[in-house]
Amino acid sequence: MDRANCCGVEATLSVIGGVWKPMIVYHLLGGRRRFMELTRLIPNATQRMITLQLREMEADGLINRHVYAEVPPKVEYELTAFGESLAPVLQTLHQWGERYQRERYGIESMHSCERSAA
Repeated sequence: MDRANCCGVEATLSVIGGVWKPMIVYHLLGGRRRFMELTRLIPNATQRMITLQLREMEADGLINRHVYAEVPPKVEYELTAFGESLAPVLQTLHQWGERYQRERYGIESMHSCERSAA
């Protein structure tokens, strides 16, 4: 897709579209996270899928990857300032989803995707 010649919604979805990228960004809003923290916070995603999504998000300038020269290797991910600018978008999606579950199904969220402090 030519991101320079599409509408804003299409451009946004091309960068954060799918199931796992918004969840990764949402959890990184709380600060730096190690890879295994992300896999625990997003248990329905495979490690391979999270790895692929993180690589794409790094290439798109949403996250920074920090590698520490330790044994075993330590890798952390954090949002760039540009990635942090997605906070209001994701908070609105979260609120809309909560409302949808209440109005459509008469239930509160079945599980929490609240971020815990890093």
